[in-house]
Amino acid sequence: MQTPRILACGDSALSVEFGETIDPDINGKVLALDDALRMRSPAGLLETVPTYRSLLVQFDPTLTDYDALAALLTAEAQGLAPRASTGRRWRIPVVYGGEYGIDLEDVAERHGLTPRQVIDRHAGAVYRVYMIGFLPGFAYLGGLDPTLATPRRTQPRAKIPSGSIIIGGAQAAVGSIECPSGWHILGRTPVRSYAPERDPAFLLGAGDEVVFEPVDTSRWDMLDREAQAGGVVAEEIRP
Repeated sequence: MQTPRILACGDSALSVEFGETIDPDINGKVLALDDALRMRSPAGLLETVPTYRSLLVQFDPTLTDYDALAALLTAEAQGLAPRASTGRRWRIPVVYGGEYGIDLEDVAERHGLTPRQVIDRHAGAVYRVYMIGFLPGFAYLGGLDPTLATPRRTQPRAKIPSGSIIIGGAQAAVGSIECPSGWHILGRTPVRSYAPERDPAFLLGAGDEVVFEPVDTSRWDMLDREAQAGGVVAEEIRP
């Protein structure tokens, strides 16, 4: 899609759509437009919400209107280069399987793999954080090994633990707080991707990268205590 599509979302928001697929260049344009609006701060702009392929722009209709803002956004988006990675890559420890990853064996059986092979393939990828949404700090990831793509559960669970490391369809995610979910739980991390008492409250941001480090169950208590005490636990590394 060369020219983004702009759609009205009620009388005080609009959506700028750059494409239809999960693609790093499309997402990079979303983030580049988000950056441009933050720098420019046009009159009436209230908030922007980046997603995989679009940017939601909320505005004050007493200070601007749809036509003026749509024209500005169209001009800003022309020739927009995708935002490069932020340069932040996080190594996140994960305890896979057992009580921490109750769907690991089922996912392995579905794909004709051993649990170890699922772990190796899941932890062997470099993931892109495409967006934060659904819940505070919930990170949607792209980069899942296609051989692990698994349809979501037909019966969602009423709740899954905070820090669940999950997959659904071709997507992966780092869970933040306890929540309902139809995604498959491969493991769990003690990392608090959302901590309201911390500054910043969100650890991960759109455009970051994530790699997972399998750790033994015996390390969980120590890492969890460290995270409870305010430790980040995740390690910021360079690509």
